[in-house]
Amino acid sequence: MKDIREAMLVGRNSEGKRVLRPTSPHLQIYRWPITMAQSILHRATGVALAAGTLVLVAWLVAAASDADIFATVQGWIGSPIGLLALFGFTVSLFYHLASGMRHLAWDAGWGFEQHEYKATSIWIFVFTAAASLFVWVIGYFLVQG
Repeated sequence: MKDIREAMLVGRNSEGKRVLRPTSPHLQIYRWPITMAQSILHRATGVALAAGTLVLVAWLVAAASDADIFATVQGWIGSPIGLLALFGFTVSLFYHLASGMRHLAWDAGWGFEQHEYKATSIWIFVFTAAASLFVWVIGYFLVQG
């Protein structure tokens, strides 16, 4: 054997003969299944929702305490970065909701066929985009109105 990497690929089969173990597919070859990517996104949106909830609590505490503190927090939330964070919170909320509904369907035993989980994957993205844009358009017209 040339080096330790080659030695790590050597194993024995069930009959005791030496064989080379298969290597994992390289990242440029391996393609993530949509359900794996959405599982990771579900977890990430859960973390984003936790962070956004802390911002919501800070806003509520500021509203309950002092007008100057509330104006400061409201100014930050109304800034372009704050609005982007609020939009991200909205997208995370609707994505997590739709993905959670699919998990409930899976818990009930529905949606495990390939065409079903691919269709629900598309539905999750469409619902997330439509609901997020709907809420922000309604909010824009209520503020302007």
